[in-house]
Amino acid sequence: MPRPPASHMPIADALRARIKASEWQVGDKLPSRAHLAAEYDVNPMTIQRAVERLIIEGLLEGRAGSGTYVRTPRERLRMVRSRHRERRGGSPFRADMAEQGRRGTWESHSQARVPAPDGIAVRLGIAPGDPTVRTDYEFLADGMPVQLSTSWEPMAITDGTPIVLPEMGPLAGMGVVERMRSIGVVIDTAVEVPRPGRATQEEANLLGISVGDLLTHIERTYYDTDGRSVETADITVPDVRWEIAYEIGIEQPEQD
Repeated sequence: MPRPPASHMPIADALRARIKASEWQVGDKLPSRAHLAAEYDVNPMTIQRAVERLIIEGLLEGRAGSGTYVRTPRERLRMVRSRHRERRGGSPFRADMAEQGRRGTWESHSQARVPAPDGIAVRLGIAPGDPTVRTDYEFLADGMPVQLSTSWEPMAITDGTPIVLPEMGPLAGMGVVERMRSIGVVIDTAVEVPRPGRATQEEANLLGISVGDLLTHIERTYYDTDGRSVETADITVPDVRWEIAYEIGIEQPEQD
């Protein structure tokens, strides 16, 4: 009877250690699955799963018809989420990228009068099916994908104003806070809920990463001074390229 596959994690750990010890250099081809299976005395499927684990981590890459190779380590940068990012005027994303010496741009597509899905309606404090403007974004730094976002705004707030479509009109590209301020809606609070995830095929294609790569999903909602939800968004950031840091201001006691 064939031997059932063993746990692949110890094998992945062993291969990872050999790569980090420079036994195999960037660009080197790994031995075949059969060779590694014989070396570790395991089923070839166990080797396959271990290799797939290291591909997801970005240590290896598979080349069709050729084999598996040690890849160049991915650069991982820091993305700072801060209340100050909304105080600089213009696009917070463009300002974030400029601080890193990168050119921030984005592609977007808006649809008006989209019925609010149940979950989005709860986040916006409106009834399911109420009309919203949905905008899908792909954010780029120096032309390379950085993050994805899908935004919903209640049309009850913006309908009939010059800012009803976020990326059209006089304040196109200026960010939610600046746009809402132009029609007298003052945003003073943002709530963000980060959650881990794995890249789907669609997300991997858009972000230029591998299926199964770690992601950070951020559920963000903006509130005005009356506590009303004025926009909510689902933001997707590839963890293999960006770590997220939250800057939290500390209020100082008033001086007597």
